Amino acid sequence: MRPLLEKVSLPADGSWTLLNRRLEAGIPFEWHHHPEYELTLTTNSRGRRFVGDSIGGYDDGDLVLLGPNVPHTWFSEEKIAADRPHVALVMWFHAEWAENITAPFVEMRAIRLLLESAGRGLVFSRGTAERARVLIETMPGLSGPPRLLALLQVLHILADDAEAAPLASPAFQARPAAPSDRNRIDRVLDHIHAHYHDDIRIEDLARLSFLSASGFQRLFRRHTQLSVSDYVMQLRIGQACALLLGTDRPVAHIAGDVGYRNLSNFNRQFLQVKGMAPRAFRSAHLQARERGAM
Repeated sequence: MRPLLEKVSLPADGSWTLLNRRLEAGIPFEWHHHPEYELTLTTNSRGRRFVGDSIGGYDDGDLVLLGPNVPHTWFSEEKIAADRPHVALVMWFHAEWAENITAPFVEMRAIRLLLESAGRGLVFSRGTAERARVLIETMPGLSGPPRLLALLQVLHILADDAEAAPLASPAFQARPAAPSDRNRIDRVLDHIHAHYHDDIRIEDLARLSFLSASGFQRLFRRHTQLSVSDYVMQLRIGQACALLLGTDRPVAHIAGDVGYRNLSNFNRQFLQVKGMAPRAFRSAHLQARERGAM
């Protein structure tokens, strides 16, 4: 399964992005990549972590740094405390941001080396993760310079971790970000993610990119390694998984919610992407949660 290219947006008042993701139903499998660095702290959650060609377990306090374009996802199996949500505190920042903030200063050399080593993903030792967690969990309540300084302090802590371990194998290589036409593809991805449940027309997307239909399709495949139809299919199925795990809505209603007018087509494409039917997917994960609660 090819990873989706995720669109990460910067806040109007910041040079990097913090997402405080709190999920009652669980962390869904959403195989994706993006050109930004990502640092993720996962708490009150236990499950499987997929990074590049690595598959491993994660537990409360898992802390991972990913370099640009490393495909990844977390997939929860159970909560630690049943009365609290799964939490993922996710920090994204551009490679240009990292270069501009580390290159001019000798004091930043360790952080620069840390980021250069993140191309296979890095998981940090328990002790380092616990030290960083104290700071990371304050970040949602910070803004402006205090939040930026907290991130730099966290990176400083991580750079001192001699036990940080790469996740993907040495043979793994992240696909480099395409350097050109980023504004065009960003406009298109914004439109697709806002309207994935509607009919998506190649002609409309081509107009957004100011290209002919054929030129746009070449651009889209170059940036995402997918056709438009396959990208929309994977996005719809990912949203359907979240609804299957997070709600008790009937499968037919969920199919309509994510843009399928034909239930058999939804079932066929879900099987193609996930390897099982929607009802089997929901049942398997409900059973896993029940076993975890025992």
